Amino acid sequence: MKTITHLSAPQQLLDALHQVIPNCELTAQYLPDTPIQLWLIPPVFSNDRLDVEVIRKIWNETPYWIFCWASGLAMAQWLLAEPHHVKDKVVLDFGAGSGVVAIAAKLAGAKRVICCDIDLVSLESCRENAKLNQVELEYLDDLYQAEQVDVLLAADVLYDQCNRFFLDEFQKFAPEVWVADSRVKNFSHPNYMKIDERSATTWPDLDEAKEFRNVSFYKTL
Repeated sequence: MKTITHLSAPQQLLDALHQVIPNCELTAQYLPDTPIQLWLIPPVFSNDRLDVEVIRKIWNETPYWIFCWASGLAMAQWLLAEPHHVKDKVVLDFGAGSGVVAIAAKLAGAKRVICCDIDLVSLESCRENAKLNQVELEYLDDLYQAEQVDVLLAADVLYDQCNRFFLDEFQKFAPEVWVADSRVKNFSHPNYMKIDERSATTWPDLDEAKEFRNVSFYKTL
């Protein structure tokens, strides 16, 4: 895994990270089998000295943007391998996090790509990662303020059962919706069909169970 060592991490992202995990750094890292770089925590991160309060914050205030989650990585790799899904189209990346899927869509030739996330720090992460990859993205913090788009992409957003209702909401904003997920067992929805499956690892590797490395792709009918 290549790491860029000569760049300084954006201070606003470091400040946000340190509110949850003090003394942790961010490094610009290339993701496996992609040309994409992201600002992420170091691949080797020791939690041996984390106190109880820090561990509580990590669980309760998880800064999702400090990782590239397996489903996001799998969807990014898929878009780069099959760019026709987004080429010359207007795309919305829902629950954008680090912006990895949005960046991949832009690199795959999308006409416009909108990052949508309710977390403003995540949107700032998307901005900084867009700069890192020299792509232009757009940013939105409320799905219900979105315009109609050609394709809506959603990776790793179904981990919370409260988010499942979005499967219906997505269809109000795009005629074509793709969902990548490794967490939901026995996925079932009358308007979605499983199309593909890929293997990917969250980066930096969280040593997750093998079952969470199998990412399924679902598309609206």
